[in-house]
Formats: sequence, C-alpha cells, structure tokens
Amino acid sequence: MTDRLIFALTLIAVLGTGLVAGTFFAFSTFVMKALAARPPAEGIAAMQAINVKVINPWFLGTFTGTALLCGLGVIVSLTRWSQPGAVYLLIGCLVYIIGSFVQTFVFHIPRNNALDALDPSGVDSADRWAWFVSTWTAWNHVRTVASAAASLLLVASLVAA
Repeated sequence: MTDRLIFALTLIAVLGTGLVAGTFFAFSTFVMKALAARPPAEGIAAMQAINVKVINPWFLGTFTGTALLCGLGVIVSLTRWSQPGAVYLLIGCLVYIIGSFVQTFVFHIPRNNALDALDPSGVDSADRWAWFVSTWTAWNHVRTVASAAASLLLVASLVAA
C-alpha cells in the first residue's frame, strides 16, 4: 500500500471513530438520561424504537466500516512496524475494535435484544428498565471513551508518520 492510501484510510478511520464516539457520547450524556426520566413504559418503548432505527446504512456503515478499516490498520501497522506512527496505529485500531465494536456485540446487543422482548407495561418492566439503563449506560461510557481514544491515537499515528 502506498503512503498516501494509508494516510487516506487512516484519516477516514479517524472520522469514523470520532463519529461513533460522538454518537455514544450523546447516548451517555443525555439520551439515556432523557429516556430514564420518562415513565418506564415510555422509556422502554422509546429505546425499543431506537434499537430498530439504529439498524440503518448510515450508522452501520460508519460503525462497521470503521471496524473494517481498523482491522486493515492492524495489518498495516504490523507490516510497517518500523515506520513512525505504527505503534499508535496498532493501539488505536485495537482500542476501537475491542473497546467499541466487540464490546457492542458482547454486551450491548444481547441487552438490547432482551429489552426488545420486554413488554413495556409488564409487571417487572420498571425494575428491568432501571437495571438496563444503569448497566447499559455504564458500559456505553466505556464505548465512548474507547472510540474517542482510538480517534486520538489514530491522529497521533498520522502526526508521527
């Protein structure tokens, strides 16, 4: 791969990690708080609707495309290990892949699926909703920090190169 192509792909990955960090930041700082402030049935129903609407080409393309670019970044960093910035590229890509992408599949998607199966007006829905909001949001903070840190590390890789 040429240096210009690597630069361009890394720059796109910076944009992707930044966009994903911003999305997760919004959920951590105000979306989940707003949903939690509503009566449980309303909050559950709203989050169920969000879980449907998030499956769209814009979000999935950015979220998954960035993970693919980071996978390529891992390979590039290992094959160009002696080049300036390779360590930042490797660490930034791994932080995004593990801290954001993998964590979403291991933690958030199973909880979202469980919430989607919940009857918003069910007997135990208020307790389950309170647990969902607190644990989901706490782990979303991790995704937010991981995505933002990945973006900064990818910028550092470009500066070092």
